[in-house]
Amino acid sequence: MSAARKPEVLVSRKLPPAVEARLLRDYRPLLNPEDRLYTAEELLARAKSADALLICHTEHLDADLIARLPPQLRVIANFSVGVDHVDLAAAAARGLIVTNTPDVLADATAEVTLLCLLGAARRASEGERLIRAGQWHSWSPAFMVGTQVTGKRLGIIGMGRVGQVTARRARGFDMQIHYCNRRRLPPELEANAIYHPTLESLLPQCEFLALHCPATPDTDGLLNAERIALLPDGAIVVNTARGSVVDEPALLAALRSGKLAAAGLDVYRNEPAIDPAFIDSRNTFLLPHIGSATRETRDAMGFRALDNLDAVFAGADPRDKVV
Repeated sequence: MSAARKPEVLVSRKLPPAVEARLLRDYRPLLNPEDRLYTAEELLARAKSADALLICHTEHLDADLIARLPPQLRVIANFSVGVDHVDLAAAAARGLIVTNTPDVLADATAEVTLLCLLGAARRASEGERLIRAGQWHSWSPAFMVGTQVTGKRLGIIGMGRVGQVTARRARGFDMQIHYCNRRRLPPELEANAIYHPTLESLLPQCEFLALHCPATPDTDGLLNAERIALLPDGAIVVNTARGSVVDEPALLAALRSGKLAAAGLDVYRNEPAIDPAFIDSRNTFLLPHIGSATRETRDAMGFRALDNLDAVFAGADPRDKVV
């Protein structure tokens, strides 16, 4: 294919160097070297001659924006597993192909899940703040006492790829795994984890709770006040899925009251403008949505997105077609 006939791809954010190099080799990419978040109008203006969009979860494509995309545009390739930022019904109505990047994020996200779990349980944020502020003056048996992880019960909501890897890693701490999923896993994947058909059955068992469910209308606010009340007193909640699956005021109330000992969070409902109460809270361990942020994983995500584009422009079905 000559350079003039290569498909034009609007890339919404700065991607890893190896991914951008492949884009420059195989496509006519409209890159974003400054990594600036485009407004909807800027995105539309830049996409006026594009054949494809390669976007991240930071770009929200609602029905109105999708209706205004140029007629020649064929595919929206997401640099993410979640596609809650795209109106899939509107995309399907336009005849657009939408893809995502599953499979390649599980290890990195599970690592951050364990980081959040350990950081929240062992009061890591508090300890680091003391040291950085020069306020660590002595040691005592009562100093910075947290919650031991080893041997505790871990409940997982959403036993997909990330949930399964999290369970494997947690077994290294001799944790007993309980889970709730839309379907029970086969024995070889369940690996002696204890299945619960309902959240009401799962939550009372969870000394630790990890959220790994997708963001959908059904999971919006899934962990609410009523369900938090079912957790054991002093439980610890970890969310590395999507912020929308948690009722944040209910979570904050439980952290203030002592119902929950702590929370470890990598995602938030209105990120990056998170509720300041999380920052002010003593018993939160907070990360800035870095679940997939390793060089290996970000490269793999980009290559998976490009594999999907390659398939579309070769006239084949992309491997990770959502609609």
